[in-house]
Amino acid sequence: MAWTPFPYPDPAYRYTPEGLQAAWPALHSGDLEPFPANPALLQAWIAFHAGEFERAARLGLDVGVNGYSVAHKAICIYAQYLETSVKKRIATFECVAERCERQQREQPANPAGYYWHAYALGYYAEGISVVKALAQGLGPRVRASLEKTVQLAPARADAHVGLGVYHTEIVDKVGAMIGGLTYGVKKEEGYRHFQTALRLDPESAIARIQYGHALAMLDGKKKMADATALLEQAARLPPRDAMERLDVEAARQELMEEKQQ
Repeated sequence: MAWTPFPYPDPAYRYTPEGLQAAWPALHSGDLEPFPANPALLQAWIAFHAGEFERAARLGLDVGVNGYSVAHKAICIYAQYLETSVKKRIATFECVAERCERQQREQPANPAGYYWHAYALGYYAEGISVVKALAQGLGPRVRASLEKTVQLAPARADAHVGLGVYHTEIVDKVGAMIGGLTYGVKKEEGYRHFQTALRLDPESAIARIQYGHALAMLDGKKKMADATALLEQAARLPPRDAMERLDVEAARQELMEEKQQ
């Protein structure tokens, strides 16, 4: 497939190996990925942070299972933000989820195999409709992978964001009572996960965006000011790489749409 180019290229996002190593703790405060020892994976991560998602994916996949973490991150961020075809997006997330199951078998202690499995299944579910996905039994699979991620890496902020989204989306789609009885979800539990994510990764734009979405979705006018404040905070954060730039631009776009309503 033809990959849509990253629309905000910036020399600041193109790290040297030394520069990437220095910036690594800040860039990966959300996923706690270890700095790569493999030269090919180092180049894959350099490509990822620069917004060269196709190159990052190919370099990672060429390495094999050890390259799945960078490949899947590149593929998922690309599909989420830049893929314009709904059909391709759904197929992409389904493919990532399948490869993650192989990674889980071969690297059972690697949290990335569980996190990107949950992420891909979650966006696959969104693509086919959350209600339809729940009927297919995808909900427990997403939750199991997110909880396994947190078990393996309790300080992994992006997994807490994922659990926050899981709880609040299901409450929104099926209601608090059915959601609680059938899926064990609670609005307050979702909010706690968002708050944990922000404590672990205070500069996270996506944690603010998703928390804001949840507040607006479940509490409406009562929490709209808080939801907007979270989006405004996300929009003001200085992006350090291509992924953060896409997050920040998404927040800015939402704020513009709010003002036009």
